[in-house]
Amino acid sequence: MNANDPASGAAAPGGQRGRRFRAAGVIILVLGLVGAGLVWRLGTRPEDEFQIGEDKAATRQVEMLYGQQGLLIENLKEDLQQPGTLAFLTAAVAGILAAGCFGFAHRAEQDDEPR
Repeated sequence: MNANDPASGAAAPGGQRGRRFRAAGVIILVLGLVGAGLVWRLGTRPEDEFQIGEDKAATRQVEMLYGQQGLLIENLKEDLQQPGTLAFLTAAVAGILAAGCFGFAHRAEQDDEPR
């Protein structure tokens, strides 16, 4: 009996690769969603009113020194530091990586099938 013969009972290399990719995809997806939840939960705390006024002064200084492009970059940086944005990006990257692992698992299983 051949090692790649399904009747032999031996696990085929492509099948093992497929299961490993699928398991990695599930782990990445779960850890990404848990990480996104933690980022969002730990990042949502009330700000001090003093910090809000300080941010306005810093924004005005950036606009005076670097113009509208500097202000745009500063606003983008501040938006990316928001907990909701970070949580969304974390979940999105985990989803993309997990989808890649699932795709590789599907391809490995297709390559293993006899034609």
